[in-house]
Amino acid sequence: DRIEEFELHDLSSISSAILWVDARNENAYQSGHIPGALLLNETDWNRLLPGFLQAWKPSMKIVVYCDSQECDASRGVASRLKRELNLPNVAILEGGWSAWEKSKR
Repeated sequence: DRIEEFELHDLSSISSAILWVDARNENAYQSGHIPGALLLNETDWNRLLPGFLQAWKPSMKIVVYCDSQECDASRGVASRLKRELNLPNVAILEGGWSAWEKSKR
């Protein structure tokens, strides 16, 4: 089951609200993340999932990211959201946090 991947410039084509999910570890998240992003990683999945479920609404597009193109954490979290919770509208941000930071320079 392939997960959609978006580049930052493609995200403007999404008309629904975006729920950003940061799949990195807590230290990386604390040192900087996309504004409004929720932390949800596989290491702390059970502890962090309730907060995610509270914020999520069926109309939202979920976009998961991690550090960069080479990082697999976003793929793992996105897969679990689709597979275990059966959520539609799950995608991955290509290039992750580093692409976001580059776009803000």
